[in-house]
Amino acid sequence: MPTDKIISFYLEEPLRKSAQAGEHNFINLMAAVVKRSGLEPVFLPSSNHDHSVSGYSLSHMTSPPNDKGLVFRRVYHYPFWQIEAVSQRWHWDVARASFDPINASDDAARFYRFWQKRLFGDAPQRASKRGLVYVPLQGQLLRKRIFQSCTPLEMVQHCLTHDANRQIVVTLHPKETYRSDELAGLEALSREHARLTIDIGNMEKYLQTCDYVVTQNSSAAFSGYFFGKPTLLFGQVDFHHIAERANMLSLRESFERVAALKPAFAAYIWWFWQDQSINAGRDDAKTKIAARLRRFGWPISEE
Repeated sequence: MPTDKIISFYLEEPLRKSAQAGEHNFINLMAAVVKRSGLEPVFLPSSNHDHSVSGYSLSHMTSPPNDKGLVFRRVYHYPFWQIEAVSQRWHWDVARASFDPINASDDAARFYRFWQKRLFGDAPQRASKRGLVYVPLQGQLLRKRIFQSCTPLEMVQHCLTHDANRQIVVTLHPKETYRSDELAGLEALSREHARLTIDIGNMEKYLQTCDYVVTQNSSAAFSGYFFGKPTLLFGQVDFHHIAERANMLSLRESFERVAALKPAFAAYIWWFWQDQSINAGRDDAKTKIAARLRRFGWPISEE
């Protein structure tokens, strides 16, 4: 078959084996869409993925190898997915889109309650505000990366400086490996500030009790939306629309605003997932997949 008729799926193990066996719902749907347009899906190991390859491709969570390649990844929870040209979420179409709660479906409240229960059981219904700021950390605490306003350790310092009354709970990511100098920096802050507590994980516990979340772009902040907790962002991300963005020239005001923020959480979750993402469990999933592929110039036929 001509190379321009082949769609290479670059997948890590065991996802590749699952796709070949037809056991992955979203990949099955994408494969069906490309087959309908006379294209042939081929499932390859991620190790075959390099910038010398040509032709159309779909890579799971990693940057495409060329300008004909796309990336697909889960939108935080199953069965929601997205197909994009780049892997960085802050450059996705949804990050550039405008959210207006007035355009949300009448079903938004029911949809929101369903996913609160599905993801977290009764915990969101027991949420309260107990005078603490939840700061979920990711990695590289001493480095300011291109999508960040400051280093993560500096972000913790800003919390201590600009919210002088609340307890600050900083959590390390359980799957990250931290260097000794990173941990030493945090420990020095905790010795200096009795209001600072350091923990590992326990996201749900702190989402239940915090007043608001402060993060670079941790998905814990997105989970916080299901608990009705507003977020102050020190980094770029796709779910920024109802969050407060840190103004590095006026951080005190940023902290004051997030503490008073009351976004339209239900409308936003419906818009972000049901309108802007691909729900692989819905009848219109193939239609939305085809539309995304055509959005990037792929030769995908209309139904």
